[in-house]
Amino acid sequence: MYLVVIGWLYVVMMMAVAEASNTTGTVLGAIVTFFLYGLLPVALVVYLMRTPQRRKEIKAREAVEDQARRAAAAETTTPPDSAQPDAGGHAAGAAQADGIAAVRKEP
Repeated sequence: MYLVVIGWLYVVMMMAVAEASNTTGTVLGAIVTFFLYGLLPVALVVYLMRTPQRRKEIKAREAVEDQARRAAAAETTTPPDSAQPDAGGHAAGAAQADGIAAVRKEP
């Protein structure tokens, strides 16, 4: 693909040189020819032709980041024994003292 791009830019450069060296041509016309026939279309074609490759690179980068995120999450998780804080069989809270009355709604 890049060989075609290089060849087309060479042809356009020769067109620009011919434009500049012609008796009725100008250097400004040569610059416009080079940009409008050469750089802009080639940049567009190269951008469009690289789209699948860019998508693959983005997916590969996201896969590596996801794998690193999963590995970091696996390292920070607690072991299965301490996953449940109240697994000891004891009451979850302390018993209330007998001297404190329950709060009720008044009729």
